[in-house]
Amino acid sequence: MQKLGLIAGGGTLPVEIAEHCQQAGRPFFIVRLKGFAGAEIARFPGADIGVAELGKCFKALKRAGCRAVTLVGNVDRPDFRNLAPDMRGLLALPAVIAAARKGDDALLRALMGEFEKEGFAVEGAHEVMGDLTLPAGPLGAVTPTEEQMIDVQQALHVAREIGRLDVGQGAVVCDGLVLAVEAQEGTDAMLGRVAHLSPAVRGAPDAPRGVLAKAPKPIQETRIDLPTIGLNTIRRAAEAGLAGIAGETGRLLVLDREAVIELADELGLFVIGVEPPDTP
Repeated sequence: MQKLGLIAGGGTLPVEIAEHCQQAGRPFFIVRLKGFAGAEIARFPGADIGVAELGKCFKALKRAGCRAVTLVGNVDRPDFRNLAPDMRGLLALPAVIAAARKGDDALLRALMGEFEKEGFAVEGAHEVMGDLTLPAGPLGAVTPTEEQMIDVQQALHVAREIGRLDVGQGAVVCDGLVLAVEAQEGTDAMLGRVAHLSPAVRGAPDAPRGVLAKAPKPIQETRIDLPTIGLNTIRRAAEAGLAGIAGETGRLLVLDREAVIELADELGLFVIGVEPPDTP
């Protein structure tokens, strides 16, 4: 079993992966990205390293005996003018900046490529921890109606289309009307916008309507940046008056799964996995 280097940004996913490795007996080492990794990840063995300190990162991983890496957690797009790269980071910077101009997916591919150049195998979070992704069908006790499934399919279609343009991964549809699409603001902010729309076009907590759907970009490298939902997504969706959340089977990460199921059932929201379309 290869020792895993966990490149950790913010959020709960890095902690879930680390705890899974502990329970599974897989050795691991954490690279805590300065300014992004949360305090809760500090209890695991690792080092604090800046996002542009690639040389320091690679040396720490190799010194720890890591042969594989996974990149997880929230990391905002950096302001390249304010980075402080080391020599290895400086060498990679022109290609990374050029990739960033093509979109977030190209940027992430470029960063992943730097790890592969150093001989590391890159594993997706869902490959490290197999039960992270959304299964087929309803995740909890609430099941969507036939009418709600029409919104599910429309919202997934819109999410895939904006993903094709490298805009975002999420969309909200209510009664066939597109209420919002996700861009750089993220899912929570998008749901906040929906919550402030006129009640005439959206649901309410006591009369929910509409669906949030998240889908990976068609061109996306699925080992990094798969769409994600967690407890906060459930809360924000309920506050926006939505009836449920949908994603593609095996292509949406569900954080704190048992707690998500419990909260969704309590609030009366469905969470459903839909088989992705066949790849052309």
